[in-house]
Amino acid sequence: METLLEASSAGGTAARERAEQLVREVVDLYGEGLARVVRILAEHVDGGAEWLTDDELVASLLLVHGLHPHDVQTRVRAALDSVRPYLGSHGGDVELMGIEFPGERGPADGAGVVRLQLTGSCRSCPSSSVTLELAVEGAVLAAAPEIASIEVVAAQPDSEPGLIAAESLFSHVHAPSGPAGTWCPAPELEQLAPGEVGGFVVGGLPVLVCRIGDDLLAYRDRCPAGTHSLAGAVLARRAGHPAGDAVLRCPTCHAHFDVVHAGAGLDDGDLHLEPLPVLVRDGVRSVAVPVGVSG
Repeated sequence: METLLEASSAGGTAARERAEQLVREVVDLYGEGLARVVRILAEHVDGGAEWLTDDELVASLLLVHGLHPHDVQTRVRAALDSVRPYLGSHGGDVELMGIEFPGERGPADGAGVVRLQLTGSCRSCPSSSVTLELAVEGAVLAAAPEIASIEVVAAQPDSEPGLIAAESLFSHVHAPSGPAGTWCPAPELEQLAPGEVGGFVVGGLPVLVCRIGDDLLAYRDRCPAGTHSLAGAVLARRAGHPAGDAVLRCPTCHAHFDVVHAGAGLDDGDLHLEPLPVLVRDGVRSVAVPVGVSG
């Protein structure tokens, strides 16, 4: 639409203004139609409006026209809940501290600030900044486009000694500053059976993926003990550990990594696999590939 509007500018200012007016009229027309659909559905189906929010495209249109049944705080909390399993794989969690709208019009200004506090340990994980930013920022901004930025509040220093300070992970994420990576659809990951390890190429990046139960955990296919691939690695469970424990053994150097907890090295605490977020986006399992790899 924006490309067509730009093209109309070749006909002069008047042509551009007429094109913009046409777009506004069409948007208003379909917005009114969508409002009636929501109203009729709510009259005949109990909880019908809730069904509409399960589809990301429909939910985004409801937001544009002010028809979404959930307020911004409810949507942000739901977005954070959706990434908690991933953050848990880093031994961490996130808490919503508050949402502020400095403008007089509130959410209508589209300049909201979400304040979060990160808890838990992402210790010795060199990619925590990128992976947390991609997972948290992407989920929040998709659910609440009226949010302009995300601020991370440092946890109390005496609450959990030895943790990396939250501000060192990402102190202030601005939506306009550009993403740290891009989400690449990877439906082929679903082929893995529980306990299996597979190699894939996602967005030009070789990726090693492990399925632990229903969870898919992705890592860059590179052993931190060297530059070699992890191809041929298998999962094993440590004796005496509960179900769900999973250790990946490098077939080349025989180093061991805890894939359930962000790929932490078990033989050398300074070694760490490079985790990549795996989330369902637009109904498709997707992997966040860092910028510079995918372009």
